[in-house]
Amino acid sequence: MTQESTSPVTIYVTYSGAANARFDRDWYVDRHLPLVMTSWSRYGLEAVTAFFPAGQQDGTLALCECRFRDQAAVDAAFASPEAPTVMADVPNFTDIAPRRVRAVSL
Repeated sequence: MTQESTSPVTIYVTYSGAANARFDRDWYVDRHLPLVMTSWSRYGLEAVTAFFPAGQQDGTLALCECRFRDQAAVDAAFASPEAPTVMADVPNFTDIAPRRVRAVSL
């Protein structure tokens, strides 16, 4: 196993749209993030944190940082039987399509 495959992995999930786009912060923080943590912690998700940028100049309404134990944990979580339930919850808090990006060390 390489160092990269056993290193922690951070995935950012962003929600970008118009300032008036529907995004229910309460649902996201109180229901969706706990669902994500409960569903994927068994696969190696270690933490989730929500950020809501001030001003939203670039259209980003929300950003979630998901920290996984390693790449195998990311792969297992997104391929898990719980993944469809997590994804099916998105329309409950927004109409914006989430975008996932993996953080890369510089």
